[in-house]
Amino acid sequence: MDFWVWWLIAAGGFGIALVLTTMPELGMLGAGAVAAAVTASLTDNLVLQVLVFAVVSTALIAVVRPIARRSRNGPPELRSGVDALKGRSAVVLERVDVNNGRIKLAGEEWSARSLGDDDAFEPGTQVSVVEIDGATAIVM
Repeated sequence: MDFWVWWLIAAGGFGIALVLTTMPELGMLGAGAVAAAVTASLTDNLVLQVLVFAVVSTALIAVVRPIARRSRNGPPELRSGVDALKGRSAVVLERVDVNNGRIKLAGEEWSARSLGDDDAFEPGTQVSVVEIDGATAIVM
């Protein structure tokens, strides 16, 4: 059997191990084995095939792992839902105090109440949304 077939079998083995263990490095080793299979189809030099496998696998691991680590450890880029409303500015429509009020937030009218017991905001005042409690915005 030709060497390129063995390299493809190795790539398949790395692929199966990748699925079973979810270790992305195994996928990069599989890509290296595919590159070695291509090399084996062009030449019978086993040393060159192993060298291509090692170089491609190492290069992929060296380049992809730091990128993956940064994206995994970083904060989410896109906030959605209630989280996207926290920290936004709103305009008071009806007087906001500790019990009730109305604001315009993100183009919609929301019920609101102030964060502090003594805080009150008159219509037209800019406020900042601190938290969303159900369908009520807590502002300051």
